Amino acid sequence: MTARPAATALVQRDWYPPARRVESPNQDARPPGQEPELIVVHAISLPPGEFGGPYISELFRNRLDPAAHPYFAEIAALRVSAHVLIDREGRLVQYVPFSRRAWHAGVSHWDGRERCNDFSIGIELEGTDDHPFTPVQYTALAGLIRWLRSYFPGIGPQALAGHSDIAPGRKTDPGPYFDWQTLAARLREAEA
Repeated sequence: MTARPAATALVQRDWYPPARRVESPNQDARPPGQEPELIVVHAISLPPGEFGGPYISELFRNRLDPAAHPYFAEIAALRVSAHVLIDREGRLVQYVPFSRRAWHAGVSHWDGRERCNDFSIGIELEGTDDHPFTPVQYTALAGLIRWLRSYFPGIGPQALAGHSDIAPGRKTDPGPYFDWQTLAARLREAEA
């Protein structure tokens, strides 16, 4: 039996081909008829300030051992995810299909709308407020954004925000070391 064209198109735009798939249970359906219209850039490191290791994936899959680090006892019960993580080496892991709602934004608002999870795609960069991001992260992020815009036309050029933009006062990521101008330059290079 062959897949129907509409079903095939949905699968093609649900998963970013360069990303490794590691599905998170922390997802659900978007509101009926809602397509992604915003990309939210986040930053995460686990333990805080440390890079590498399995802990981000473990958090997103509800497998974080609270005894593995003192900080983990505070967050192990959280039920959170993102659509994609880009690590310090530019490798991508996708946790949630783009047609579904990842639990990344929390209490949030953008452009007069509440509940950003309903209409956004969350991209985590492995990083902190205290460290510059790597050149390969910007390159990988720009490639992903360009691909997303090709499949989801509702994501316009201005539909790009940091977590701090949609949850001001509550969140600070991606932080002062995230260089929006570098991302804009990579996006222009990707479109050339």
